[in-house]
Amino acid sequence: MSRFWNNVFFFLGVAAVVVMLLTFDMDYMELWAHIRRAGGWFPLVVGVWVLIYLLNAASWYLIIRSGGKRPPVGFGKVYKLTISGFALNYATPCGLMGGEPYRIMELSPLIGSERATSSVILYVMMHIFSHVCFWLSSVVLYIIMYMPSLPVWFFLCAVSAFCLVAIFFFMKGYKHGMIVRVLRWLSGIPFVGKYFKRLHDGKKDYLVNVDRQIAELHSRHEATFYASFFLEFVARVLTSLEIYFILRILTSDINFFDCVLIMAFTSLFGNLFFFSPMQLGAREGGFVISVSALSLSGAFGVYVGLITRVRELIWIVVGLALMKVGRRSGGKKSGRS
Repeated sequence: MSRFWNNVFFFLGVAAVVVMLLTFDMDYMELWAHIRRAGGWFPLVVGVWVLIYLLNAASWYLIIRSGGKRPPVGFGKVYKLTISGFALNYATPCGLMGGEPYRIMELSPLIGSERATSSVILYVMMHIFSHVCFWLSSVVLYIIMYMPSLPVWFFLCAVSAFCLVAIFFFMKGYKHGMIVRVLRWLSGIPFVGKYFKRLHDGKKDYLVNVDRQIAELHSRHEATFYASFFLEFVARVLTSLEIYFILRILTSDINFFDCVLIMAFTSLFGNLFFFSPMQLGAREGGFVISVSALSLSGAFGVYVGLITRVRELIWIVVGLALMKVGRRSGGKKSGRS
């Protein structure tokens, strides 16, 4: 990646940090008091993401290596891009407009643009697919642990229907590729469709090759597909540890399975507002609703939202710093794979 684009993405992330600092709904002394209240639990809240990002990176690395021969990119590089990519995703609306282009541009000189693009798209699909399966699993967990009321039954049925439809389309995408089909569909949208049609017609061969590589992961590397999914799903479950650590600051009357439910339904609520930069307000509201639904104080949800926002800020800063670590002025671009 050129120094220019690296700086563009870097300053985009810096802008996100500034926005986060300005949108904390309290003064900094009060914020510091809340962090001090967390005590020894706060390093655990931040530290568990070392493991979560490790699993994310391992899932993506398996996809990159699925082409057969060992790629000229080490796991350390993938781990670094994983953290930086997620940091950038907080900076943009729709979540995927910053981190994914950055990852593609960083990987392309190493493994070729087609393979870089397909690996990033496959990983994004796997990441979202694991979320959907996590939500569906949490519906089952809620039914096992609680006796749902009639309104809750309607909600759980709606979530289940959404997840099953999403899984159906994901599996079709994994089997046949989805980039060309999505662009054809987008080409029919009034006013903006012509731009997608131009992209489809101008890059058709390139996009067909990317789709072919997407389909090959499921058809020819099935073991890699399920191993990558397993790592991502475990990462989703481990995010619940963050909720558990934070709630243990406030009460000892909490179990890990309740934290899984809180994490699942909060992430579902937050993703409904995917267009919001950094999901400001959406996730905090999701925490309050999820915590209240389990008969816990809504104030607990506010505190969880606050501490997770501070944790995100710390990891954004780490991700931005990693963008400037190990930079090279040049590099040969490998051929297409």
